[in-house]
Amino acid sequence: MQPKILIVDDREDNLLSMESLLEPDGYRVIKAGSGRQVLKILLTDFDFALILMDVQMPNLNGFETASLIYERERLRHIPIIFITANNYGEENIFRGYRAGAVDYIYKPVNPDLLRAKVGVFVDLYKKNHRLLAQEQKLVAINKSLEIEVNERKASEEKVIELNRQLLENISRLETANKDLDLFAFMASHDLQAPLRKIRLFSDRLSSDHQQGLNKDGQLYLSRIQQVAKRMQELINDILRFSKISGEQEAFQEVDLNVVFRDVLSEMEGPIREKNAEIILDTLPVLPVNAGLMAPLFANLVNNSLKYSKKQIPPVIRVRHELTAANEGSNGKETETRYCRIYIEDNGIGFDQKYAEQIFDMFRRLHSSAEYEGTGIGLALCKKIVEKHKGFISARGRPGEGALFIVSLPLKWAKKESL
Repeated sequence: MQPKILIVDDREDNLLSMESLLEPDGYRVIKAGSGRQVLKILLTDFDFALILMDVQMPNLNGFETASLIYERERLRHIPIIFITANNYGEENIFRGYRAGAVDYIYKPVNPDLLRAKVGVFVDLYKKNHRLLAQEQKLVAINKSLEIEVNERKASEEKVIELNRQLLENISRLETANKDLDLFAFMASHDLQAPLRKIRLFSDRLSSDHQQGLNKDGQLYLSRIQQVAKRMQELINDILRFSKISGEQEAFQEVDLNVVFRDVLSEMEGPIREKNAEIILDTLPVLPVNAGLMAPLFANLVNNSLKYSKKQIPPVIRVRHELTAANEGSNGKETETRYCRIYIEDNGIGFDQKYAEQIFDMFRRLHSSAEYEGTGIGLALCKKIVEKHKGFISARGRPGEGALFIVSLPLKWAKKESL
């Protein structure tokens, strides 16, 4: 920016002389011929680096003009140098300083001295402007930081509030789930007694009076027995699911080979009926809830037997592998190591787009007329695996079989049979 200098003198020749001395140095010179004119100029323009003012002027002399200038707060920063041809003595010099002067220059004016003194005050003016600009910049930065801190504080408070609401929602959901599980258990348990009577009386009717029924009556009786049996299976599955939901975590090292062989022994009838081949690789010893592993494996094997191809004997292969330290299920990174147990079959398979849905309660991809079942088995498997802080997933293609992957954490395991 071009510094402005206000020159005040009642003689035009003195104004022109000082203007010619200062303009070559790059200053913008404003001229005034009287004290009143100075005050008029300063009403609208007060950004001056310096005022050079003659003392001896008509009406308002330099001292009086300086006093009036410094009465205004926003003009007090402008330094004034008095220019005079007379030596007023120490008393008058003190009067000038008291009026606001910073220096004196005596006439005739020495050009070099004038430029030197003007240069000093212009340099101070520039430094003050830089300091003001820096101060404004710092104020803006502080304001920005204050806004950022307030926003961050508000954001943190919002996060705290959201966490509080989340914890409340989780607590309500846990309570609702417990109430729902209890209701399912009690409702299913209360259904047992009337269902047993339906099955008992239908069985007696079939054994004692079947010959007295016509074909339609025998058909209806047969359907009653089938529906009652299916309802019994459904109630048993719901009770089993509710029991698992309330099962306390009690992990101990369990040899999964023993568990799987026991499951196959109990399922010997269906396996022989299907002429199925079970290929069981050696499984590890894992820290699990022993009571939950049997229904997990039983449901997965039963699922493979149920959805086997007609006229083709089922082949079910069970194997396992250990994951790396940073490789979890479904591509999730984790520091926990997992044992992946694969149950693979050559059955009818399924479309991969249903891979998530098949673990939902009562979700069936086929009608009960085609394949028996309650639609709870795989939901039960998912519940058991999640109880162990693990994962279960499925892969399949129509007509090419299905693969179920159970990932159980190795944490707390002291021994592994590889």
